[in-house]
Amino acid sequence: MTSPPRILILYAHPSHGTSRVNRRLREHVQDLPNVRVHDLYEMYPDFHIDIPHEQQALEASDLIVLQHPVQWYSMPSLLKEWIDVVFEHGWAYGHDGHALRGKDLMLVATTGGAASAYQPDGYHRHTFDAFLPPYEQTAHLCGMRWLPPLIVHGTRRASEEEMASQFNTYRERLSTYPAWSMRIETPADRDPIEPQLQPGNPNDA
Repeated sequence: MTSPPRILILYAHPSHGTSRVNRRLREHVQDLPNVRVHDLYEMYPDFHIDIPHEQQALEASDLIVLQHPVQWYSMPSLLKEWIDVVFEHGWAYGHDGHALRGKDLMLVATTGGAASAYQPDGYHRHTFDAFLPPYEQTAHLCGMRWLPPLIVHGTRRASEEEMASQFNTYRERLSTYPAWSMRIETPADRDPIEPQLQPGNPNDA
């Protein structure tokens, strides 16, 4: 009998207590038996990240979920710092950095603005996909498979019915993983980065 997939949620919300949607998204999946949640702002309020602990958790996971509210078209600052220090050269990427290779990465993000605001003629002037390349390329550089994100728009005004639908979608994705993910071809499947093309240590720049 194969063991169930191991899922790690990296939850980064600077104001978890006042969250209207992110908090409830998390509550709808954290009871799944194969899900582990790292609440980064609770664990590292001083931004002093336990790198070995986080790397060990990543190595033990099959699916890594980045869950956060969108802030200035990107991730909250602690999650950015977490990636900067945990995804070390020679461990996560680089010629000998293979620790994350073959794992899956998925983004679950919320926006205050409606989906219609993320259009060329909308308030934000771009579709939301225009803000995803840094996430996708991070996955690709580390040899991870980038799965379709779950983006929950319009959290300021969403109805209970609309939110419930998104909560159920999130739970279904995690509870049925990896069956649905195996049917998806990702950039890492089509165009894996070759060892000789791996970048050098950024600290040498």
